Amino acid sequence: MNLENNQQQKDRLLVSYILCAVGFIGVGGLHRFYNGRIVTGLFWLLTGGVFGIGQFVDLFFIPNIVDEYEHNLRLKAGVSPFGVPLNQAVVASQVHRPTGNQLMVKLIEAAESKGGILTVTQGVKFTGASFAEVEASLKEMYKSGYVKIDNDPNTGAVTYHFHEL
Repeated sequence: MNLENNQQQKDRLLVSYILCAVGFIGVGGLHRFYNGRIVTGLFWLLTGGVFGIGQFVDLFFIPNIVDEYEHNLRLKAGVSPFGVPLNQAVVASQVHRPTGNQLMVKLIEAAESKGGILTVTQGVKFTGASFAEVEASLKEMYKSGYVKIDNDPNTGAVTYHFHEL
C-alpha cells in the first residue's frame, strides 16, 4: 500500500510540474488548481502566474504543495500520513511473554492464586509462555528446592507444590 501511495504522489508531482510549465506559455496557476489551492490558482491565472515570478518560485514549492494536498486528502479519508486509520482502536499484534526471572515470578503468582499448587498447563495459561518455557522454569525451581513435584490423585497430572506459599 505504501508503494502505491508513493507512486501516486510521484505521479501527482509530475503532473504538477507539467501544469506549472504550461503556466510559462500563458495559463498560470493550473498546478495550484490541481492541488486544491483554488483561490491562489485564480490569482495566478488572472495575473499570469504573478507576472511569471510566482510561477517560477512555485517550481521550488511544488513538492511541498503536493505533500500538503496528499496530507489533507488522507485526513479527509480518516487515515494518518502512515496509512493507519485514525479512528481505529490500537490492538497489540504481539504478546509480550515473560522470560527468565520474570517468568518465575509470574509462575509464583499463579501458584499463589491456586493455593500453592500449579500444573504446567495452568502456568502456560497464566503467563502466556510456551509449555517448554514453563516446564523448564518449574524444573529449575524444583532443582533449586523451591518446589516439590507430585501427581494429582484424580487426574494424574504432574503438579508442582510451592511449599513456601
